[in-house]
Parts: sequence; C-alpha cells; structure tokens
Amino acid sequence: MLLSIALMTVAAVPAQGMDSVKIQEFRVPWENTRPRDPSVDKQGNVWFVGQTGHYIGKLDPKSGEFKRYELDPGTGPHNQIVGSDGNIWYTGNRANHIGKLDPKTGQITKYPTPEGVRDPHTMIEDKNGTFWFTAQQSQYVGRFNPKSGKMDVIKMDGRKNPYGIAVDSKGNVWFNEFASNAIGKLDPNTMELTEYPLPNERTRDRRIAITSDDMIWYTDYSRGFIGRLDPRTKKVDEWALPGGQNAMPYGMAVDDKDRIWIAEIGRQPTGGEGAKVRIVGFDTKDCAPMSTTWVPSGGGTIRHMIYDRNAKEVWFGSDAGTIGRFKVPQ
Repeated sequence: MLLSIALMTVAAVPAQGMDSVKIQEFRVPWENTRPRDPSVDKQGNVWFVGQTGHYIGKLDPKSGEFKRYELDPGTGPHNQIVGSDGNIWYTGNRANHIGKLDPKTGQITKYPTPEGVRDPHTMIEDKNGTFWFTAQQSQYVGRFNPKSGKMDVIKMDGRKNPYGIAVDSKGNVWFNEFASNAIGKLDPNTMELTEYPLPNERTRDRRIAITSDDMIWYTDYSRGFIGRLDPRTKKVDEWALPGGQNAMPYGMAVDDKDRIWIAEIGRQPTGGEGAKVRIVGFDTKDCAPMSTTWVPSGGGTIRHMIYDRNAKEVWFGSDAGTIGRFKVPQ
C-alpha cells in the first residue's frame, strides 16, 4: 500500500549561543573495533557490540570497568538490546543469525535467520516481548519470537534498504527505507506493509524515533534535515539542522520530554580543533534546535543512540572508540 504525502519545509535556526549538554566518554580498551549500539540493563550496566571486533561488551559506568564476551570470528554484530528477559540479544549481521547471550553464564545461543535474510541489522523489542528487525542489504523486515525462535519476514519490493526501526504506542512497527525516500509501516498482527513516500526525492531517511503523540520523526542523512510524518494526515514537515546540507544526521534518540537528540556526523570544523561529530538537541514542541555540543573525542561516526529513562541519559557508541553519555536537561 502506497500513500501520498504533503510537505512543508522550514529553514534552520542559527546554532550560535545555544546551551550545550555535558558529554562523558569511556575509552573502550579494544582499539579499532567500532563499539556501537549501547543499551542499559536494570543494574545500570551498559551493553554494546564491537562490530569489527566480533564481541559483546559490558561497561560498568560506576567503576569504568569493561568486560568482553567473545563471538565467533566473522559474526559482525551490528546491534544489541537488553531483552525484557534479562538476556542480551544481538544481530549477527555478517553471519545470518540473531544471537542470545546469557549474562549469568556467558552461554550464547544462535537463531538462524530464514533463507535469504543474510544480514540482520537493527533490532527492537515491543511491549509484548516480540522482537522486530531490519535486514538492510537483503531487503527484509522481520518479526522474531524469542521464546519459540520463530521468525516471520517480508521481502521489500525493490531496493529499499530497511534500516532504523521503532514501535508506536499502538504496536505498529515503523522503519526507514534508507535507499529511497520513504518510511514503511508494518501491522504487527498481519505483517501488512504500508509505505509512506517522503516528498523530496533526495531524502534518505536513516534513523527513526517516535514521540509520545505517535508522530514519526526521522533524520534525513542526504539533505541535513530532521523530518516529521503525521500518520493521521500523511503530512510531512521538515526542518534544516544547524549543520545545514553538510550535517549528515545519523544516530537519534527521543527522551521522555519528547526532545530529540541527533548526531550530526558531517565532520564540520570546530574553529581550529579539527573536525568533530556534533550532538544537536531538537525541541519537537517549538520545532527548533535547542542545543549543540561537540563530541570531545571527535566521535568519528555515531550510528545509533538510545535514551535511558531511569537515569535520564542518552548513550551512544562512537567510531572514535568510545562509549558516551550525557544527561538531558530537566
């Protein structure tokens, strides 16, 4: 099902003089392993994957201590989540499986993806304990029952590159179609696909976040915008980010006050300090940027960010070899 959408574009708000957040980074002891996609367990430990190091990592933020759980060589873990069952679940992006790590025993269990689904990418859990995942290069979106191991997948029509993924309050599953200018929605019961084309053909929406009013927000990696899709009216609004057309917005997270935090990875100069990734805070009520903060390590690339409601912190992994966090304003 394909739907048409209207568009409104709003110019960027100047970034000068904006308040910043305070970023703390923890240096990962295993160099050049691309630490990424953190999540936080009930004890406050931060879990992440080393995509090129083929491991799952754990950080104790209180002590700064790291622990490493080895995966098979060539696994290429892309994403992980702390499941509601207390286990650590990861996507074996280069080894066509979803895996489970029991943090108590260190035991790893693998669940092979269906034939053709070779690269599980980003995975989330809904309120019913069902997992949903994208497979970018093989063009699938899938549903996974972690109790039975059963997977149901749908194949995209053409090259869409399913990427970021999120669930709204009604259980609908929304995902980016990064190779096109569209956002997809799955009915969680029937797996029926509805696609919402975004009006600008140059748009490449890469990550997705949903606010408490079930508005769908996305980063436009190609054009340097943040966009909003209203699922009820199909209307699209978008706002240029402080970095402009060179912003290259990538990772994003929404906090409990519906503010969105975005990583601009366009490597813009910082006035003699070299190029750095910048974290932009965006107020979805005023529809304007509210803060900009350079990442101290430089960041390299920040691909995915999450919000921890308990500590009211945003966490990210960076290609500069760090796991980072910042408190959101209260």
